[in-house]
Amino acid sequence: MDEDLLTIGAFAARARLSAKALRLYDRLGLLAPARVDEVSGYRYYRAGQVERARLVAMLRQLDMPLARIAEVVETDGTESADRLTAYWADVEARVAGQRTLVEYLRGRLSGRSSEMYGKFEVETVDVPAQVVITETRHTLADELPTWIGASLGRLEEASRECGGVTAAPFVVYHSEVSMESDGPAESCVPVADEAAARAWAEKQGRGRQFTVRVEPARRLAYTRISKAQVAHPQILAAFEAVEAWMKREGLEYDGPCREVYFADWDAAGAEDPVCDVAFPVR
Repeated sequence: MDEDLLTIGAFAARARLSAKALRLYDRLGLLAPARVDEVSGYRYYRAGQVERARLVAMLRQLDMPLARIAEVVETDGTESADRLTAYWADVEARVAGQRTLVEYLRGRLSGRSSEMYGKFEVETVDVPAQVVITETRHTLADELPTWIGASLGRLEEASRECGGVTAAPFVVYHSEVSMESDGPAESCVPVADEAAARAWAEKQGRGRQFTVRVEPARRLAYTRISKAQVAHPQILAAFEAVEAWMKREGLEYDGPCREVYFADWDAAGAEDPVCDVAFPVR
C-alpha cells in the first residue's frame, strides 16, 4: 500500500472531523477517498486532502447547498472566493427580507396594522379597455421578480410587431403567489394593433402560454409605491392598505389584483415611484 495514504481514522483526526462526516462527504460527492480497499471496503485518504475536507466542513456550517459547495471546492483562487461572495450576498438579501417580514408581522400581531396602512395614499382611476399581449406562468414568490422582468421584456420586444406599446405594462395575479402558492401570474403589455397581436400570438404556439385578449375598461383602486417597497414583503402592506381602504369606502372587488409598472425600473432609484398596486373595483 502507498505509504502516503492515511486510514479514515487517522485522516479524520488530522482534518478534525469525524469518520461519519467523511463517509457523508464521500456519499455526497464532495470528498472521495484516494483509495477504497476492494476486499475490506476500508477508505484511505491522502494528507493533501485535509484542506478540502476542512473547507467542505466550514461551507456546510454556512448552510450552503451541496451543489454550491461543489462549485466552490472545484474551483481555485479568486473564482472560488467569488462564488462564496455571491452565495453570501444571496444569504444576506434573504435575511434582510425575512427581517422586514418579521417587522411587518409584528405590526399585524400587535394591532398596529392601521399605522402601516396610513403610509399609503389610495386613489381611484378609470382605465379604458385595451388590447394586451400576455404571458402566464405558475411561479413561487422567490422566482417572481426575475420572471416579471424577463417576461415583460419579451412582451415589450414583441409589441413592435403589434403596433407598439400604448400604456404601462402590468402583472395580474389570478391566485396568490407566495412560497407555498404558485399563482398563476400573468404579465400584460397593452398594444395598438389587435389583428397584428393575434397574428403574433399564433406564431408563438403554446410553449410559453402567450395570449392576446381585450382587457375591459375598469376602475382601479390603487396606491403608488417606490422601487424599495416593491420587494417582498414590503409590498404586502401596500396590497392590504388598498383592501382596507376599499372596505371603508364600501367598494367591491371586480377582478384580480395587479401591479402596474409605469417607470423605467433600471433607471429608478430605491425611493423613486415605479409601481401602482391596484384592485379593480365597482
